[in-house]
Amino acid sequence: MEKLMQFVWQHRLAVRPGMRTVDGRPLTIVNQGRLNTDAGPDFFNASITLDGETWVGNIEIHVRASDWYRHKHDSDPTYDSVILHVVQHNDMEIKRRDGSVIPQITITCTPEAARRCNSLLAEASHDLPCRSTIASTPSIYRSDWLTALAMERLYRKSERILQLVKDTAGHWEGAAYITLARGLGFGLNSDPFEMLAKSMPLQFLNKHADEQLTVEALLIGQAGLIPPQTTDEHPYTTRIREEYTFMAHKFSLNRPRLLWKLARTRPQNFPYRRIAMLAALIHSGFYLVGKLNDCKSVEQLRELFSVELTGFWATHFTFDTHSTSARSAAISKDSIDTLLINVAVPLMHARRMTLQDFEGMQHSVELLQQLASESNSIVRLFAGAGLKSPDAFTSQALVELRREYCEKNKCIYCRFGHRMLSAEIARP
Repeated sequence: MEKLMQFVWQHRLAVRPGMRTVDGRPLTIVNQGRLNTDAGPDFFNASITLDGETWVGNIEIHVRASDWYRHKHDSDPTYDSVILHVVQHNDMEIKRRDGSVIPQITITCTPEAARRCNSLLAEASHDLPCRSTIASTPSIYRSDWLTALAMERLYRKSERILQLVKDTAGHWEGAAYITLARGLGFGLNSDPFEMLAKSMPLQFLNKHADEQLTVEALLIGQAGLIPPQTTDEHPYTTRIREEYTFMAHKFSLNRPRLLWKLARTRPQNFPYRRIAMLAALIHSGFYLVGKLNDCKSVEQLRELFSVELTGFWATHFTFDTHSTSARSAAISKDSIDTLLINVAVPLMHARRMTLQDFEGMQHSVELLQQLASESNSIVRLFAGAGLKSPDAFTSQALVELRREYCEKNKCIYCRFGHRMLSAEIARP
C-alpha cells in the first residue's frame, strides 16, 4: 500500500484545490518533491504553502501515522527536515526530535486501486496483469512510451560501451572487441564471453594476428574449452593444446574460471564456432569501429559479420566428431541481425554521442527501424496482449519494458501501469 501511496503522491493524483491538514489548516502543494529510492524521507525538495506560509523540505509517507514512531523516525536526525506527513490512517499526532508537531494530511486510496496495485506488484514478473490496459491504450500513447523505452535501452547500451572505452584507456577498437565478444554469447553465454575478451585483450591478440591458429589457441585455451588429451584426437586439437600451453607459459597467462552453459543447448549455439568467428575477424584485421563508420545500410553492416569459417571449424561444432550438419557460415542471418541490434548499432550510436553528431545518432535509430523485429518469448508475450512488434526498434523497447520494469516489479513507474492505476484516482 505504501508504494501505491508513493505513486499517488509522485503523480499528484491526490492534489486538489482546497486541501487541508488533519487539524484543518489550508494547504497547497506547490511541488510534491522528487522520489527518493535510497534511505531517508520518501520525497526530497518538496515545497508547500501552509496557512499562507511557504515551507521547503521533505515529505514522508506512511500507511498509518503511528508508523512514524514504529520506524523510529522521531529519533533520526535525517527526518528533522520533514515538512509534511502523508498518511492513509491518521491514528495519532507525530513530532520531530525537538518536539515540534509535523503537519499531516490523509489520502485515501480506493479498494480497486489497491487491488490493481497488488496485482501489478505480485504478478508482473510472471505475466502481464496490465494486459487489458495495453490492449485498450490509444496507439499514440503506446507509441510514445515504446519510443522512450527503445531510446532508454539504446542509451544504456551506449553508456556501457563508453565505460569500456574508458576502461581500455580510450581504445575504441578494444571496447568494440569486448562488446562483440559479449554479443556472440547471445544472452546465454554473454558473461563468460565478456570475461574471456577482458582476459585476452585485443592489443595482445593483434601482435599474433598473422597466425590464425595462434589466435584460436589463445581464445579457446583462455576459455577453458580445450579437451583433455586422448590417443585418437584430431591433429588440430593437439596443435591447439600445444600452442596454448606454449603461449600461456611464455606470457604467464592467467586463465579465468568461466562457466559456459552447454546443457540442453543446440550444437550451433555452443561457444566453439563463435570463438572461431572472433578469431577469424582478428586474423583479418580487427577495425570494427572504423568499418562501421563507413557503413550506410543494413546490408553493408551484415557483410561485416558474414564470416566464413575455414579448416577444422568449418565442419565441427565441438572438438568431437565431424558433423555433416555444420556449415562454413559462422552464424545464421538471424544471428547476424541480432549482432547488428546488440553490437553494431550501439557502437555506432556511442561513437556519435562522443562526437555530438546528432544526425549520426538518428541514423542509428533508423537502422533499428529497418531491421526485422526480434522473435523471442518477450515479443510473443506482448504480442498476445495486442502489442505487436513491427521492427527491431520496437522489439528492443519491449525487451527494455520487460527486463527493467515488469521483472523488477516497477510497474507503478511504467506508463501502462500508471494508466491502469490512475483509472482509480485516490482522493484526499
